[in-house]
Amino acid sequence: MNEFILVLLALLCLGVSCQPITDSQRLFSIVVSRVQHLHLLAQKIFSDFENTLQTEEQRQLNKIFLQDFCQSDYILSPIDKHETQRSSVLKLLSVSFRLLDCWEFPSRSLSTGSTQRNQISLKLSELKTGIMLLIRENQDPADVLPDGSYGSYYQTVAAEESLSRTYELLACFKKDMHKVETYLTVAKCRLFPEANCTL
Repeated sequence: MNEFILVLLALLCLGVSCQPITDSQRLFSIVVSRVQHLHLLAQKIFSDFENTLQTEEQRQLNKIFLQDFCQSDYILSPIDKHETQRSSVLKLLSVSFRLLDCWEFPSRSLSTGSTQRNQISLKLSELKTGIMLLIRENQDPADVLPDGSYGSYYQTVAAEESLSRTYELLACFKKDMHKVETYLTVAKCRLFPEANCTL
C-alpha cells in the first residue's frame, strides 16, 4: 500500500512542480489572499454606498470623481500594466506598503458598520506587517527603504462631511486596494513562476 502511495505521488509530481513551499512563498500567498479579500470588501462597501444613492446623485458624483483624482495618486507607482510588469519586486512591495499605509488612519472613518471598519483596520495592519517582512527579505543591502509611516494622504471624514467626499473616499479606497492586489500578484508571480500565474 505504501508503494502505491509513493508511485501516485511520483506521478503527481511529474505534472506539477513538487518543489517544497518556502516560507517566502507561504507569506506571499497569505498576503495576496488577504489583499484579495480586502479588495472585495472595498468593492462591497462602495457598492453598498452607491445603492443608497438616488440615480441622479450617483450620476453627478461619478462625473465629479472622474474629473478628480485620489490623493494617493501622488505616490509614485507604475502607471499601466506594462510598467507594472517591468517593475522590480522590491518596488512593487514598497508601493503596496505606501498605499496601505496611507489608508491606515482614514480606514477608521469609512462610512460602514463598525464590524467592517474593524475588519478593514485589522487587515490593513496585517498586510503592512506581511509586506514589511517581504520587503526585508527581498531587499538588496545596497537599497535602504525608509522606516516608519509614509504619512496619511487622506484626512479623516467627519460624519457631517459631504456626500461627494464620502463617495470620493470610498472610490479611492477601492481603486487603491485594486492596485495593491495587482502589484502583489505580479511580485509573487515574478518570484515564483512555478505558481503558474496568469496576469
